Amino acid sequence: MAIKGSCHCKATTFEVSEAPQTITQCTCSFCSKRGSLWAYYAPSQFKLTSPPENVSFYRWGSKTIKHGFCAICGCGTFTETPDWSTGQPDFDNPKISVNSRLFDDFDLDKVEVVVIDGKNLW
Repeated sequence: MAIKGSCHCKATTFEVSEAPQTITQCTCSFCSKRGSLWAYYAPSQFKLTSPPENVSFYRWGSKTIKHGFCAICGCGTFTETPDWSTGQPDFDNPKISVNSRLFDDFDLDKVEVVVIDGKNLW
């Protein structure tokens, strides 16, 4: 079942193909300050349903990850990233991580939260 999401002002909207099995809380400086809870998807499972010009991107550190945010209200929306499940970037297996706090009509309390120690890992 597809899940829709949006930023605060609804200028950036998206949908994912299914509910996440888990969501990730990363403790790195960026994710902590942003307050995101990430749900990971293959690019084919994510669809931006608003005009692409409504999204701006921020890259920090290694510039490897594109952190998307609404160009109007500033909500952190999604990232374009290589798969990091092995601890190293797998550029052949890209992921879209979606800020699950932006899902519309979805109960995050029913999904397991996995904490990763991004503060000390990178």
